[in-house]
Amino acid sequence: MIVVLHNTDGEGGAVDAASVAGAARAVADALVARGERVELVGVRGVDALAALVALAQRPPELIVNLCESLAGRASNEPTLAGVLDLLGLRYTGADLVALASCLHKDRAKRLLLGAGVPTPPYRVLACDADLADPTLDALDYPWFVKPVREDASVGITDANVARSAAALRARAGELMRELAQPVLAERYVAGREVNVGFVGDRMLPMREIDFAGMPADRPNIVSYAAKWDEAHVDYAGTTSVPLAAASPALVAELERVARAAWRVLGLRDYGRVDLRVDAAGQPWVIDVNPNCDVSPDAGLAKAAAAAGLAYEDLVAAIVASARARAA
Repeated sequence: MIVVLHNTDGEGGAVDAASVAGAARAVADALVARGERVELVGVRGVDALAALVALAQRPPELIVNLCESLAGRASNEPTLAGVLDLLGLRYTGADLVALASCLHKDRAKRLLLGAGVPTPPYRVLACDADLADPTLDALDYPWFVKPVREDASVGITDANVARSAAALRARAGELMRELAQPVLAERYVAGREVNVGFVGDRMLPMREIDFAGMPADRPNIVSYAAKWDEAHVDYAGTTSVPLAAASPALVAELERVARAAWRVLGLRDYGRVDLRVDAAGQPWVIDVNPNCDVSPDAGLAKAAAAAGLAYEDLVAAIVASARARAA
């Protein structure tokens, strides 16, 4: 028996939760089509603990862990993986350490930089004193601000590209108050955005964000609206397409940097590394997603299709990787 586990509440509300539930149903259907016995289990808030204890009393062979938050907080995503480990339940995807390292973006930065993986210079702004720091005036703008422990582009709008110290202070202050957490500011890399997906230890064909449809007065970024609001101009302006017109040298460097980030942060089974390429052709890691969207229409599935893996093959490969690790 394989249990497909997903959260029924989301950091961004009903839209996020519905997206996760849809992905869970698609994964379950793909496994059933492969002849697996599958149970779909949704968990919510503190009730998740009772559900997990019940699973531990009759352990399934494997849990496909699609929980991206609990009790409406993305910060609880690593906690759930830790409980699965505590209960001795086998599951797909990253463990507590990797999930927490990627979720807390300042920790991911320190690990990447410590291993020599290129990622933009950054500051963590946690209080009013940090916002008042006069050294912010001397930064090489534009810089980009984002919540330090969110995913799914929560808190990301066009205002997050700060072109001056005043703009950085204003937007960072708004995010700190709105989301009750520190803000990470990093040098903005104006260039191509490339997504590198992995299944098991296999790197999938690269994809990039096509910003051709983005209005000239908006920055080329993947905002929250770009992911979740189909009526928004950002949604139409951020299309995922196969990487094209890239030199062999650039492809090789993207592969090297993405694989290094994957290993440094301890990802497994599946995930995605997001990079920006500057004018000099240097890739910079801007995010590492250990629990990326596995919906049939998401970027990972599109990259898998380019590698000759149908959606059912992708899901089967994720499960096979977890099974091999547990053997």
